[in-house]
Amino acid sequence: MKLNEIKPALSYYIAEAVAMLKSVDFPDESSVHDIRVLMKKARAVLNLISPQLNTEFVVREYQSLREVGRIMRTWRETSVLRKSLKELKKKNQELFLKLESNERLMVLLRKPEPAIELSDSEKVNIDQIGLILHKSGYRIRFEPMNTFDPMLLLKELESTFNRVTRNYLDCRNNPKPDKIHELRKSSKDFLYQLWIFRPVNPKVIKQVEKKLDSMTQNLGRYNDLTQLIRDIGYKYEYKANPPEMDELMIIVKEKQDKYLEKVWPVAYELFCPGKSFVNVLGFKLLLV
Repeated sequence: MKLNEIKPALSYYIAEAVAMLKSVDFPDESSVHDIRVLMKKARAVLNLISPQLNTEFVVREYQSLREVGRIMRTWRETSVLRKSLKELKKKNQELFLKLESNERLMVLLRKPEPAIELSDSEKVNIDQIGLILHKSGYRIRFEPMNTFDPMLLLKELESTFNRVTRNYLDCRNNPKPDKIHELRKSSKDFLYQLWIFRPVNPKVIKQVEKKLDSMTQNLGRYNDLTQLIRDIGYKYEYKANPPEMDELMIIVKEKQDKYLEKVWPVAYELFCPGKSFVNVLGFKLLLV
């Protein structure tokens, strides 16, 4: 079974993140997003190969790469919340005139003044991320990764597929934000792991990857609005909130509904319970 090489991919994810980090004094929104995606790809691959590697190595690397994502999360969250809110304001200007007394909304909408220099905490975080990535890249370089059993890798991929299926079924029966967030995370894991297997059946797998990418992007947009609701501190109770705030939340919920309307047909096609993993990926004839 011909697969994309795993160790070079892991090394690339780390090296690319280091290069992005070094290219600027402080990573902008786009760089933060790209580096966090690289960390998610690396963690997804680590999960795929974990049964065939030293447990201590896997746990250490996974925690290290997760720490990079954790440090950078707050750098991205505020800009994403502001972007989501500005899009809402653009289409609902009259409503936002009524919301001008809401201090939290106005703070989010206000673009911060660019800092003249990095704060001490930002410098510490940048140095910490650089150190974590350097050590991780060094350890990956010297970790033996030449004897992976393709069938065991395929078994792990199927395990991820089954996790997505379970999350999808949970969401369709109880579509709560936390459950939808779990669906997004497992779907991304499956998307990033699937790349390793692309040479097995390129045409079909590229089609599945395209569908998964669309699905996870819409789940991400849904999640961004969930974070906005939580950051604003909105909790529904009849007549407990100003009517304009209730109206804003209805608009937000309608946007979330539209994103999910794009998710469910794709999720049904790929992950409806009873779907055969090997058939979805066109692997059946290859495995017989």
